[in-house]
Amino acid sequence: MRFHAIATDFDGTIAHNNDVDDATLAALERAKKSGRKLLLVTGRELPDLQLVFPRLDLFDLVVVENGAVLFNPQSKEVSILAEPPLPKFVAELRAHKVSPLSTGYVIVATHEPHHIEVLKIIHEYGLELQVIFNKGSVMVLPSGVNKATGLAAALAELALSPHNAVAIGDAENDHAFMRLCECSAAVANALPAVKETADLVLDKARGEGVVELVDRLIANDLFDLKTLSRHHILIGETDDINEYPLDPAGHGVLVAGTSGSGKSTITTSIMEGLADAGYQVLVIDPEGDYETLDFANHIGNPTQAPQQDAITDALKDPIRSIVVNLLGVPLDDRPTFFAELLPHILQEKARTGRPHWLVIDETHHLLPHGPSSVALAPLLPERGILFITVHPGDVEPMTMANVDTLLLIGGQPADTLKGFCKATGENEPVCPAVQGNKLPTGDAMVWRRGSPEAIVIHMKQPRTVRKRHSRKYAEGNLGPEGSFYFRGPNGKLNLKAPNLQVFLHLADGVDDETWEYHRKNGDFSKWVRAQIKDESLADELVQIEVDHVAKPNDTRAAVRVSIEALYTLPADIASG
Repeated sequence: MRFHAIATDFDGTIAHNNDVDDATLAALERAKKSGRKLLLVTGRELPDLQLVFPRLDLFDLVVVENGAVLFNPQSKEVSILAEPPLPKFVAELRAHKVSPLSTGYVIVATHEPHHIEVLKIIHEYGLELQVIFNKGSVMVLPSGVNKATGLAAALAELALSPHNAVAIGDAENDHAFMRLCECSAAVANALPAVKETADLVLDKARGEGVVELVDRLIANDLFDLKTLSRHHILIGETDDINEYPLDPAGHGVLVAGTSGSGKSTITTSIMEGLADAGYQVLVIDPEGDYETLDFANHIGNPTQAPQQDAITDALKDPIRSIVVNLLGVPLDDRPTFFAELLPHILQEKARTGRPHWLVIDETHHLLPHGPSSVALAPLLPERGILFITVHPGDVEPMTMANVDTLLLIGGQPADTLKGFCKATGENEPVCPAVQGNKLPTGDAMVWRRGSPEAIVIHMKQPRTVRKRHSRKYAEGNLGPEGSFYFRGPNGKLNLKAPNLQVFLHLADGVDDETWEYHRKNGDFSKWVRAQIKDESLADELVQIEVDHVAKPNDTRAAVRVSIEALYTLPADIASG
């Protein structure tokens, strides 16, 4: 099952004039029995919602106050996700005779045209509040709080990813949470702007539209919809600058090439793109080639075999990817270890839809020809699997039944493709001319199975490659002229940072006045631009430097995140 959660709006979606009809309730019950989690996401305040809708028990979690409050119908626990309104703000609204006016745990609500007075008071007091409109309603919340932030908190509580959720709504304030989910559906009565951005527009209105969506989910898990282009991951481009995408919910990919040709570089780029988009990747790494991935939890090392419980526990966090390092497992035992681990991975995937991608390095070793691999073949995921191998002809053909795309790199790509086609019994495609039968570093020959021709693309380079070559700036010595000096507003200090490692160490220790003096002067970005010669990082630091409301600890953390995203630092420093 791909979609494990349904997130729905209340008014205008499951409800009409405060009423949820029996057919809609029955559909929600069917969805729950199918194993899916139900989440209600509404702008209403909790007491009002409980009064008009007594069946909150159908939902696993309820997001109220437009994302500011989380309610558990089973435990009755209320979690407040944002700061409550200032009493002076509410008092001022009442003094201006704004009516109707209601206040919840966080939300302050009224109707148009009172937004004029609301905005005037917010401006007058310099409050960090936002105004959200919804069919004539006016909702005031702390900046950054919306239905998407509330739904994200609810999904995290259930250990589910937004990539395994479908959202359904009808109005302006539904845009955010609908966009968060892998698939967004608009009921037929939805506002035109909501329909324009929805992935799926249902034929029926309100509750009947919800019934329509539930029936489609139960029938085929929206298999016919496949992945929407907005989720595609850019992995390269052709000579004529046409982007080449990867479908995150598509069939399998095989990366093959001669030893040392850059297979791990290409796959790292693909995995970075997936992880950046919020997809969880699980890498089976027999030879420790992916120990530098900073977006993943690393389980196992050269002296200690990974534990199955640690792997399945790590999978429960939808935010982090996982690298399973098999160097601690004797070479001859690795295929057996993988065979025993795979059912546990797939059990978690059946429960949550994750990992979204399973990456199997050294596939020819873990899934060689033979009855053991044949037995594992039916268990392998139909979608979201990536094989990496030097010898595709040595991989059990039945395990590659769901491979749709081949990425061939290095020397003799045409011969590699020929070997794959021979092993799988397919006709060879026409291959473009490759000078010297060798692809330049960073290029890949791409073939989609069934296509009559293969093409060549220039692969997107990963950040991790750059991090491997940045030791000079991370740990080296830039000399007296190239170092950064924390001096402070009066020049009382003279703390020298000859590299990024020492810079972050000193940044944690200097007083707020010194830190803010350099930040507001733009000294950090100037140093990085002039001495580190990193325009991208400098541009990121400029954004932190011009933030006039952030607190020193927050800007320290933001600077650290920007640097660590691009440079590998020693663990004792990088961990803070």
